[in-house]
Amino acid sequence: QVQLVESGGGLVQAGGSLRLSCIASGRISNLWTMGWFREAPGKDREFVAAIRWSGGATYYSNSVKGRFTISRDNAKNTVYLQMNSLKPEDTAVYYCAATQGVAFIVASQIDYWGQGTQVTVSS
Repeated sequence: QVQLVESGGGLVQAGGSLRLSCIASGRISNLWTMGWFREAPGKDREFVAAIRWSGGATYYSNSVKGRFTISRDNAKNTVYLQMNSLKPEDTAVYYCAATQGVAFIVASQIDYWGQGTQVTVSS
């Protein structure tokens, strides 16, 4: 089993920045990909960003590309999501996610979830 614990959400004005963190524990040697999804009220949970645990290749949704940056610190078993130029439409609960496989686009492909952290962007 793998446990994921997020932190760093909050309230910010449009144009501002936040950094989310996700600490992984447990059988992390089995993980291949970690990243973030988000879920806004009334919408499906959607892919935001992902990073390969080995090699560090990164992937982004079109809606956040150029504004968000995902990174990892293997020594700390932590993945970060730096969010800049935030917009009101970025408001959502952000979930840390991890999988033992390569696929990381839809929620059904995820093996492990964090509890979620709220990000609210005011206009």
